[in-house]
Amino acid sequence: MDVLALEAKNVNGAEPEKKAASRPRPKPPKKPKRIVYFEVEIVDVKTKEKLLLLDKVEPTATVLDIKALFHKSYPKWHPARQSLRLDPKAKSLRDEEVLQTLPVGTTASFYFSDLGPQLTWGTVFLAECLGPLLIYLMFYFRLPFIYAPKYDFTSSKHWVVHSACICHSFHYIKRVLETLFVHRISHGTMPLRNIFKNCGYYWCVAAWMAYHINHPLYTTPFYGQQQVNVGLYMFWVCQIGNFSIHVALRNLKPPAGLVDRLQRDDAMCPRGSLHRGGLGPDERVGSRETPRLLEGV
Repeated sequence: MDVLALEAKNVNGAEPEKKAASRPRPKPPKKPKRIVYFEVEIVDVKTKEKLLLLDKVEPTATVLDIKALFHKSYPKWHPARQSLRLDPKAKSLRDEEVLQTLPVGTTASFYFSDLGPQLTWGTVFLAECLGPLLIYLMFYFRLPFIYAPKYDFTSSKHWVVHSACICHSFHYIKRVLETLFVHRISHGTMPLRNIFKNCGYYWCVAAWMAYHINHPLYTTPFYGQQQVNVGLYMFWVCQIGNFSIHVALRNLKPPAGLVDRLQRDDAMCPRGSLHRGGLGPDERVGSRETPRLLEGV
């Protein structure tokens, strides 16, 4: 009996030892990785003057973060007007590029150039649309100094002239509403000096067209009512179709292959891609904005 009790005691005592041995050992805590900070120097691209020295910049900082830090020291240069390059003759760096992925050491030199005053693309589109609308109405109401004084504030006797004014006004009012409520506009900007070039085409064509259509000596189309009806039919079909396409494509996502191709083509651009200030010096779309622009079509 004593022998059996001793054996049972040994068996019971061995089980806790096995359980204790089967417990996994706790893993030692991981040592925090050592962060290597960067030293960023910003130099004026023209004078080669050192403008700012940023110490202890995190390696995960983006070009946009560096622009924001530079803006704190130089408030007159908003990030939208800044162009940073690794070489004076290289293309501008994209805002989303990360510092640690750039071909630089722990001490990086960026060359700065001022892109000038900027305008948002929404403002540009509104100026392009509102200008023709107002210019056409000036000719339609025959304001002074446009035609002979005896025709000031007179109206045409031809109903087709009034129909043309309705169609023209409808077209540009529709474009204004699309800009405000339908289009997805990039947050990028465009140099202020380009506004005259962009708007000049729309404004001058509207003035040239309005001058002849609203002229006191204007005559009706050669083929009469039939020609007018065909023109009105084509106008409304185009307007409805254009608006339907804008609405249908508003949330359309482009195929990945198309985005890759556009970005690859942009990489071949010799004078820089699209920066946060809008189009680059060569006025080509940059890879940073390609997906965003394609979303809005």
